[in-house]
Amino acid sequence: MPVHTSTMKKTAARLALPVLAMALPASLALAGPAQAAQPSPVRTATVPAAAGAGAPLDDPYEKDIAMRLVSSAENSTLDWRGQFRYIEPYPDGRGYTGGIIGFTSGTGDMLELVERYTKKKPDNPLAKYLPALRKVNGSDSHAGLGKPFEEAWRKAADEDKAFRDAQEAERDRVYFDPSVKQAKADGLRALGQFVYYDAIVMHGPGDGKDSFGGIRKAALAKAKPPAQGGDEKAYLDAFLDARKKVMKKEEAHSDTSRVDTAQRVFLNEGNFDLRPPLKWKVYGESYRIDK
Repeated sequence: MPVHTSTMKKTAARLALPVLAMALPASLALAGPAQAAQPSPVRTATVPAAAGAGAPLDDPYEKDIAMRLVSSAENSTLDWRGQFRYIEPYPDGRGYTGGIIGFTSGTGDMLELVERYTKKKPDNPLAKYLPALRKVNGSDSHAGLGKPFEEAWRKAADEDKAFRDAQEAERDRVYFDPSVKQAKADGLRALGQFVYYDAIVMHGPGDGKDSFGGIRKAALAKAKPPAQGGDEKAYLDAFLDARKKVMKKEEAHSDTSRVDTAQRVFLNEGNFDLRPPLKWKVYGESYRIDK
């Protein structure tokens, strides 16, 4: 599969756009009304059913936190479940971007998602677009897709739990499970596991120098992870430094606030278990998750 750079590629160009006009659940209440002369409101969320101290990222409580953190950078909201229906022909050379993890038609993972969804449920609104998705894979073409495809995507997301389940399953299979497994093998706690996950979502799996594997290799050249007797903070600092270098190579990734004013904040606070309360900023907007 071609290197996948995910929906983060769309974020920088969307900074000047209004925050998505999407209704947030009650738990995501704004801290106050936004006014032109005031700073952006702090977006908050309370995560239910807390995990025990030191829980890994694949604990349901921690995993929900991870998804909210990613969504704050991806879609300017903590409501990650509201992104199943997201679909956009974003002009970044990767065709369509859609769903909770930014599946793209030009990099193969959107095609794999629809193929797996169709295998489980042949009679679905997206099945008829498989030939077109196969043809545009590896390009920025929208041929055979367009508005009807966008409408079919939203229809499937709104009406079919099987499609929402398929998105979560592909997220886990390709991105979440491999990154958490590697982080655990490196002796990293929940914060480090999230650092790996966020990186693989943006840069894709693989061993290329600009992929997750390449970033990890660059970090290992500077510091040892805990599993090799190294200091956890020093290693994660090295990993984030290596990731920033890769991010700055591409205009769509050049704003590194998701590292500087989010992940690095948690690291400097020594919050290796990624426990609330969490406060961070992405692209100048403030967010927090309370117990």
